[in-house]
Amino acid sequence: MQESSQWLLRYRRLVAVGVHLGLFALAQAFAFGLRFEFSIPDVYFPLFWVWLGANLVTKLVVFGYFGLFSGMWRYTGAKDLEALLKSAVLSTLIFSVFIVLGGYRSYPRSLLVIDFLLTMILVGGLRFGVRSLWQLAAAVGQKKDGQQKRVLIVGAGNAGEMLVREMLKTHGGRYEPVGFVDDDPNKKGVSIHGVKVLGRLGEAQRLVEDKRVDEVVIAIPSASGKEMRRIVDTVKSAGVSIRTMPGIDQLISGQVTINQLRSVNIEDLLGREPVSLDTESLKSLLAEHVVLVTGAGGSIGSELCRQVARFHPTRLVLVEQSEPALFEIHRELVKHFPEVEVVPCIADVCDVERVRSVFGRHRPTVVLHAAAHKHVPMMEWNPGEALKNNVGGTKMVADAAHEFGVQQFVMISTDKAVNPTSIMGATKRVAELYVQAMSQKSKTRFVAVRFGNVLGSAGSVIPIFKEQIAAGGPVTVTHPDMRRYFMTIPEASQLVLQAATMGRGGEIFVLDMGEPVKIVDLARDLITLSGLTPDKDIEIRFTGLRPGEKLFEELSTAEENAEKTRHPKIFIGKLPSRPFDEVARQLEVLLEGANEVTSPDVARRLAEIVPELQREDATGGQVITLRQRA
Repeated sequence: MQESSQWLLRYRRLVAVGVHLGLFALAQAFAFGLRFEFSIPDVYFPLFWVWLGANLVTKLVVFGYFGLFSGMWRYTGAKDLEALLKSAVLSTLIFSVFIVLGGYRSYPRSLLVIDFLLTMILVGGLRFGVRSLWQLAAAVGQKKDGQQKRVLIVGAGNAGEMLVREMLKTHGGRYEPVGFVDDDPNKKGVSIHGVKVLGRLGEAQRLVEDKRVDEVVIAIPSASGKEMRRIVDTVKSAGVSIRTMPGIDQLISGQVTINQLRSVNIEDLLGREPVSLDTESLKSLLAEHVVLVTGAGGSIGSELCRQVARFHPTRLVLVEQSEPALFEIHRELVKHFPEVEVVPCIADVCDVERVRSVFGRHRPTVVLHAAAHKHVPMMEWNPGEALKNNVGGTKMVADAAHEFGVQQFVMISTDKAVNPTSIMGATKRVAELYVQAMSQKSKTRFVAVRFGNVLGSAGSVIPIFKEQIAAGGPVTVTHPDMRRYFMTIPEASQLVLQAATMGRGGEIFVLDMGEPVKIVDLARDLITLSGLTPDKDIEIRFTGLRPGEKLFEELSTAEENAEKTRHPKIFIGKLPSRPFDEVARQLEVLLEGANEVTSPDVARRLAEIVPELQREDATGGQVITLRQRA
């Protein structure tokens, strides 16, 4: 059996030509039979073979031109039907010309129509018949293996229709769509490819039980976070797995396939709206330019590299201290963007000679500075490193950008720089001040972009929670009232680039982070999405605030007087910049002896530059402003 299959594949073109010739001859002969009620007058027999030969040659050439002898019939689809229709029409027209020019007036004109219809029926029927038999055989084989899942689909729109079609066409043995649920009352009882709309979303739990559903698939790519949460909350108590389709911004081709289905994740429930970008301004900023990204192997830095590569820079220079992280992002970019020259540079932004060497060799026109130490407790334990990397590293990269004539410099900042309570937040605020001060004396346009937490970044709360859930708990949350702003890594990176196109020098851009989210709610959602019950299967344990943390982060202050920009998700927080000489002098004092300083010493130094820095008093437990205490 296998040998015969291999033979058919090897000689499938010859087989296809032979089968088609037989069908063409059958169509012509049967057309004569139908025309004369299978009692063909003898007068037609002498010319029948001439007409048949001409017909076969015409169809052979035309059908071959449209590629109908090269496809695999098991995958026949709409494109093949379109090619078949074109071939049948054109070959009929050419054969008609032959009949007229050949002077064959005795040839019945009605035969042309009958032959055309029979050709469509026989050739099309054979192709779709083979496809149907192949799908049936595959379905039977998969059913024997016990792999079939009964699926309830949420959403009877275009995406739901394409999903059911794909299930029935290609994966009939793996999936059995038992019905739709949709809140549109006009759709109830309607059938789509033989699958009925059984009711509204509120009936989903009952339908799961009645129809013995194994899996629920959400086929609403435009669903908001609120809608996704409502759907998940409705279905989760039924105890079946829930999957969803990618968002509408990810369905580039407009097609839906089974392979695109994935588990519902926390990003779906938070429901960040897709970012609209001014692609022309981004092309102007990035295309045909040399772009340098520091911290290129980090969560934000690596995504910035991916977004930049989409706009085809002349060269993309990756600056990263971690060799494994640099190796991974370099390999990914080379694979997915072969037309972009990607240069990996192992470098520490605190190494002034190495930084100047990289800038001197590659002469970047755009610098995206994402390198930083970001973990609040870790910087409380290592305050000198926070100074060296977040302040000193930013100063060295900014100085190099000025020295080598960079056009645009963008520093990635954080909401923790607003009224900071941590050493990390205060160092990022100092870095903002230096970038602002540099814009006073440089032709380089220096700006900073400030945003909150990003979902799924290395060391952030989401991966930690997932790890704790996988271990069986407990999931640790510092405080029941702790709230944070969140956005996805791609969204943050896209908005950073968009803000870069707006910068004229000295601005601190603030990204619209939406509404803050309770960390404990995130923990409960992740436990639920893992198929478990919070406080029953997995314990949630409160551990108390860690050093430098605060309950609620801010993105700007009243004094910053944030203003709107032309992009609805980007604002400008305007604080008066300080004289460059003053800031440079303060940084010199701040960085002195950074390897030996203690956390209290660093906090006092930072408070001289950032008077709004607040720390917990070790004696009384109250929050005070260090500068006032000093």
